[in-house]
Amino acid sequence: MARLSRYLPILEWGRQYDRLTLTSDLLAAIIVTIMLIPQSLAYAMLAGLPPVVGLYASILPLVAYAIFGTSRTLAVGPVAVVSLMTASAAGAVAVQGTAEYLEAAITLAMLSGVMLAVMGVLRLGFLANLLSHPVISGFITASGILIATSQLKHILGIAGGGDTWPNMLLALVQGIGDTKLSTLAIGAAAMLFLFWVRKGLKPALMRLGLKARASELAAKAGPVLAVIVTILAVVTFSLEDRGVAIVGAVPQGLPPFAAPSFDAGLWSQLLIPALLISIIGFVESVSVAQTLAAKRRQRIAPNQELVGLGASNIASALSGGYPVTGGFARSVVNFDAGAETPAAGAYTAIGIALASLFLTPLLFYLPVATLAATIIVAVLSLVDLKTPVKLWRYSKGDFAAHLITIGITLLAGVEIGVIAGVGVGLLLYLWNASRPHAAIVGRVPETEHFRNVERHSVITVPHVLSIRIDEGLSYLNARWLEEYVLERIADQPEVKHVILMCSAVNAIDSSGLESLEAINHRLADGGIALHLSEVKGPVMDRLKRGQFLPELSGKIFLSQDRAFATLSQIQNPAVEPVDNWEARGLI
Repeated sequence: MARLSRYLPILEWGRQYDRLTLTSDLLAAIIVTIMLIPQSLAYAMLAGLPPVVGLYASILPLVAYAIFGTSRTLAVGPVAVVSLMTASAAGAVAVQGTAEYLEAAITLAMLSGVMLAVMGVLRLGFLANLLSHPVISGFITASGILIATSQLKHILGIAGGGDTWPNMLLALVQGIGDTKLSTLAIGAAAMLFLFWVRKGLKPALMRLGLKARASELAAKAGPVLAVIVTILAVVTFSLEDRGVAIVGAVPQGLPPFAAPSFDAGLWSQLLIPALLISIIGFVESVSVAQTLAAKRRQRIAPNQELVGLGASNIASALSGGYPVTGGFARSVVNFDAGAETPAAGAYTAIGIALASLFLTPLLFYLPVATLAATIIVAVLSLVDLKTPVKLWRYSKGDFAAHLITIGITLLAGVEIGVIAGVGVGLLLYLWNASRPHAAIVGRVPETEHFRNVERHSVITVPHVLSIRIDEGLSYLNARWLEEYVLERIADQPEVKHVILMCSAVNAIDSSGLESLEAINHRLADGGIALHLSEVKGPVMDRLKRGQFLPELSGKIFLSQDRAFATLSQIQNPAVEPVDNWEARGLI
């Protein structure tokens, strides 16, 4: 049972489920359901899909995650960034509003689900590390700008369009003269109200005597109030006749069974977008889950999270939905509302299912501008203008990766933006790995510590050169190490001993070993002995397997202090190979 619960976490928390936990989960589910209904409708519209598809993507995926997911409070469903990526991917193979477009979105969910599940089974969660924080942050910021800009056409009541930010802005400028004032009034009023709800509703409710936690949770229902009021406004003032676009008929009932396309051509076109959606969704979801779990001293299993999210996306595809992942705002609300187990998500799914059965006719007169306002208010919180400033101060390389990701995402689209960000991140990593930090060190007076001669007042002797290597030795930096050592020797002709301080060297591959051998021979040819100090056990185990140690011209010392103390007394070493390194007292 313990082994089975690793793959079915519901078996673990389900055994301790009691009435008190049920009450907490039900309360959280009610609050999240109220929040999720307008969000799911809005995000489906953002993805270029009928609003009801958002409801479909908020039912079975939540149940699947409750069975396979490990986070107690993560709320799965449609999210803004994944919706934008879905629109970009599906729009590349079909026209919005067609059956082929919906089929592409469903197929995208299935592909993403299968990829996530397979990655989880193969324990490939580490692949998410390909996306550094500056790249993720830049992509999310650019996505927030793209999403908000794309929704302005619905606020203004104009055609709009475009896949990139310049094209969107150009379309807005060209269509600004056709703005419908009634639509603008609805959209602007809804947007201002929702902005106020975020900051002003909680204090207002507290002034009326409501407790802080209750006020905060009630404020999360602001979008529902905006939906109700704007529907009433459309009906009361016949705004539909004045050009206000409405959602129209929303199919009533539970999600139908849907099958993705198995066309090989379509799969090949959607393969890369599905992979990007999978990785972006996983990184976003795990970040939220780990943050919330830490607050309760709980833990999540990243590889099992891949399986849980994969099952959710497969369930979404089979029920007519589109790609889903864990949402930050919903998860925080779920956490604050007191959710104790993933069952809260399953109860939320029941609430959404009931809304699909009984409430969809009431959404007929819902203004599209209200949904657009909901999206804009939600995604503007994703736009982070402080991170570029922090990165510029801390790391110019990370700042470049961040800025390039933002720029290319805005100018070329989300998929190319992510790929470019990953590419820049990898190039920067390779550049840094190929030129690791190393320093000439000396002893700090009256201590056994050794520090960089350029940063501290330290003791050195002319005939001993101590070099600290601050990176593992691999094919990326092996040649660099050779050049670095030989350049330092050329600058100091009086040197008779070179000590490589290896306290920070965690691994040496075959290329690194070849470079050490080359350094040893070239120094020996010049009458200089090569020594190593503070070599770690696993590194020493690898070195024992080759001929480097028997041919080493110097010694291996347990500590840098012992090496420096011993060699400072020796002016002219006899440099010759020694076959038995243990006989020389090597460590």
